[in-house]
Amino acid sequence: MSEEELRALMLRALDGDAAAYQKVLQSISSLVRAYFRRRLSSAPDEIEDLLQETLLAIHTKRHTYHREQPFTPWLYAIARYKMIDCLRRRAHHEALNDPFDDDVEWMSADDGEAAASNKDLAVMLAALPASQRLSIQHTKLQGLSVAEAAAMTGMSISAIKVAVHRGMKALANKWKEQA
Repeated sequence: MSEEELRALMLRALDGDAAAYQKVLQSISSLVRAYFRRRLSSAPDEIEDLLQETLLAIHTKRHTYHREQPFTPWLYAIARYKMIDCLRRRAHHEALNDPFDDDVEWMSADDGEAAASNKDLAVMLAALPASQRLSIQHTKLQGLSVAEAAAMTGMSISAIKVAVHRGMKALANKWKEQA
């Protein structure tokens, strides 16, 4: 189902059309399930639970959807937040059950160097035009697909690809200048 069709269904649902609401929930279920499958291949048993949590969040937060905005970025933002919550819970649970907690000094990395590297990247990204910066952040740093990034930014898929290519080229040039 296209963005326009989903948005139209959601608008009808917000106006009280129960059949449209049921159809929008059925339609987005397959989209959200596929979204989670692409990102959580290491935890396939959590996909259905996350789907239900996401659908519940959409139901309880549907009043926050702005009618004039595209629907899928709002949908994927909720799904992403639910996935992040799940990953945090899982990481916390794994940390509590980690048998190597006591003697892992030899495995620790220098956090200062990593922090400096992240700061340099943030500075270099900030110097890029907004379209390039957002395209790179969504696709390369957050792991969204090109189509998802396009839906979130309102840009076309080809514009996202071009912005990523040009932005990465600009970052490479900036990196060479710093070296």
